[in-house]
Amino acid sequence: MKKKKIGVSACLLGIDCKYNGKNNKNESVLEYVKDMECIEICPESYGGLPTPRVPSEIEEGKSGEDFIKDKENFHVYSKEAVDVTDEFIRGAKIALEKLKSNGVEEVIMKESSPSCGVNKIYAGKFDGNKKNGMGVTAALFKENGIKMLSEKDIESGNNF
Repeated sequence: MKKKKIGVSACLLGIDCKYNGKNNKNESVLEYVKDMECIEICPESYGGLPTPRVPSEIEEGKSGEDFIKDKENFHVYSKEAVDVTDEFIRGAKIALEKLKSNGVEEVIMKESSPSCGVNKIYAGKFDGNKKNGMGVTAALFKENGIKMLSEKDIESGNNF
């Protein structure tokens, strides 16, 4: 029998690709996907950002949904005020292509990430506060009909 394919943020699988060089290994996610074929994604790495890297956030007052609506007036900045928008967009497009080329229609994403946040992202001030909204990659996935859950959804017992 063919295994179901599912996309998963690489950091949730224990791959050291977070901004700080670590991972967000999540046992609930690992248990959920244990009988599936995982297609791991890390949009920030795909976009050319190094690991480790300076943390980044979507500019204050915006979210990934704004990237879809108005690409010209959308920015992602590193904590050092470097514009990394192009890297985030490039990585999102590469991640989408990876899922599509593998026939993946569902993905588990890292909540709060400026790339992968499904319901929440950091608020843009680098103060630890969060706001409702999606990351860049999550917004692109939504626009392209990819179904998403976060690791928080999986931990709460929600599934596809």
